[in-house]
Amino acid sequence: MDDVTRPLAAFLVRTHYDDLPAKVRQEAVRTLVNWMGACLGGSREAPVAAAIAALGPISGGAQAGLVARPERCDVTTAALINGIAGHVLDFDDTHPNTLIHPSTTVLPVLLALAELKPFDGKTFLAALSLGIETSCRIGNAVSPAHYRRGWHITGTAGVFGATAAAGKVLALSEQQMVWALGLAASQPVGLREALGSMAKGFNAGRAASNGLTAAFLASRNFETSPRMIESDTGWAQATTGVRDLHAVTDGLGDRYEAALNTYKPFACGLVLHAAITAVLRAREMSRIDAGQITHVDAQVHPMALEVANKTAPADGYEGKLSLPHAVAVALITGAAGDKEFRTAAVKDPQVVALRGRVTAQANAGLKPDQARVTIALEDGRRVEAFAAHALGSASVPMSDQQLDRKFTALADEVLPSAKSAKVLSLCRGVAGLENTAQLIAATWPD
Repeated sequence: MDDVTRPLAAFLVRTHYDDLPAKVRQEAVRTLVNWMGACLGGSREAPVAAAIAALGPISGGAQAGLVARPERCDVTTAALINGIAGHVLDFDDTHPNTLIHPSTTVLPVLLALAELKPFDGKTFLAALSLGIETSCRIGNAVSPAHYRRGWHITGTAGVFGATAAAGKVLALSEQQMVWALGLAASQPVGLREALGSMAKGFNAGRAASNGLTAAFLASRNFETSPRMIESDTGWAQATTGVRDLHAVTDGLGDRYEAALNTYKPFACGLVLHAAITAVLRAREMSRIDAGQITHVDAQVHPMALEVANKTAPADGYEGKLSLPHAVAVALITGAAGDKEFRTAAVKDPQVVALRGRVTAQANAGLKPDQARVTIALEDGRRVEAFAAHALGSASVPMSDQQLDRKFTALADEVLPSAKSAKVLSLCRGVAGLENTAQLIAATWPD
């Protein structure tokens, strides 16, 4: 197997903002808007409060702030907690081929470093783009076997993106970047068993923290093997049993995975979005009284059932990975936003009753962003709807206006509207900022 760690490191070191295609730079801004909204919305959630209570007293110092909160801590702890906040609502971006949520391990690192070592907006966007590119390329190389083995790929591949972004800001040399990526390979974190619990967000946050640690160590010439990803005893073989890693370097600098990032209109696992799209289409086609539904059949791609297999979710965390809940709540409310995946919605008697009448079937003939629903009613009618592409997918992407509305809906729950609008403006204009520490400072309580 040819080397992949060193060519990747060389690419990361030599590539700057002006080298990136306009599409990649545009998606970096959209990614920032989307993630910052999700993080603001998640900043008051129980896992964030628990992490602050547990880790605040042992944090190493007040180096960096937390999104929309008054507390300060050391930079690695800040990256961990902001990573949890950004992922807890399951409303962050997703790379469709791998199911990686790439920004939620990268942006917490950049926000923490922006306070410790101020840098401008173009550096910020370059580091964000390269971090996403790194996570997704490494994820491509081991998908889908890695995920099916039980790894939560957002954490296990996301640590490489966090490391790449941090290394870019810290201006690592090529050799130091090789070591940094190697140290990231030594820190895979995240199991799929955690999905549907608080620990899902922890996986993302710890990957951010681990990536930052790897870059700091490498900046002081902390050495490791130069083949930690690709060797017979390296990361890919140990975690997946796969060493055909051409996907890491093929077309590097010519084709960008970062341009393929997608954003969620629904606050749940991406694998549920096609079914929700089909349900919403059925509601548009025919007036449906949820109380008159006798049965719902949902045909989905097999991965949807493999990932979102919680038939009787106990709370909002499990509801985000429950196909029956997603179908039932969307049918009843005509929505699938944050409120529809809260514990109150999961326990709503009407939702619970309809959920019990939902049957899901795997259909290998469907693509991952496709689904078909058939709704049987008491009057004998059958309403069928097919989603050729899920809303929010690469084929039906969210517009800038839709992303801004999503941001505002989430941010206004946490910030005064004027402050929310200021944060959005800073995100949209990030390329022109001289000091990107403004991004997080604008979210803090007055």
